Amino acid sequence: MTPKGLLAGLGNPGDEYRETRHNYGFFLIDHVLGLAASRKSMRLTPVQESGDALVWSAHLGGAPWLLIKPLTYMNKSGLVVARYARRHGLEPGAVVVAHDELDLPLGRMKLKRGGSSAGHNGVESVISELGSPDFWRLRLGIGRPEGRRDMAGWVLESFAPAERETTRQVLPAAWKGLDLFLRRGEAPAVQFLNGFSCERKPENAAMDSVSEP
Repeated sequence: MTPKGLLAGLGNPGDEYRETRHNYGFFLIDHVLGLAASRKSMRLTPVQESGDALVWSAHLGGAPWLLIKPLTYMNKSGLVVARYARRHGLEPGAVVVAHDELDLPLGRMKLKRGGSSAGHNGVESVISELGSPDFWRLRLGIGRPEGRRDMAGWVLESFAPAERETTRQVLPAAWKGLDLFLRRGEAPAVQFLNGFSCERKPENAAMDSVSEP
């Protein structure tokens, strides 16, 4: 069955990176996999579990999609994303990439299409390998450290326990927003996702009206 699109979460492989800020994209894929494993309607099926990627097929928003975790390390993520996009004839607009975002505080997220990489090596790799910036990015905020700390060190640190608790609130909301996107399109998804904050309930009630798959 030909997938309608692919959802890739960016991160680094290996136990030493498992809980780091840079692996926030992996967290989202793991959250969706957990839901799909418990819902027969999502039809979760492993596609590839070795080599340079972990890949599954699942019904998202009522249509078949690929779920991908590249295992090439962050700065080569685009090799996997582009290969699967080409293999299935998917245009950049059918690609959604979830990744950590320094320019958003922890507890916030934004959905956007196109634009620059803003210095994110994984996003830059996807742009380079797809040959286009015209894919969707779900930017999951991790915030910036105080003072003049090294950014590379910051993103490769593990989330503190309180921060990890925040991610556990963000991830279900991120999935709800993606479900809105897949079922109803850009406008309601952007309104919900970009307005979400763990500090308050989202004013947009659209999330509650989304039917579960």
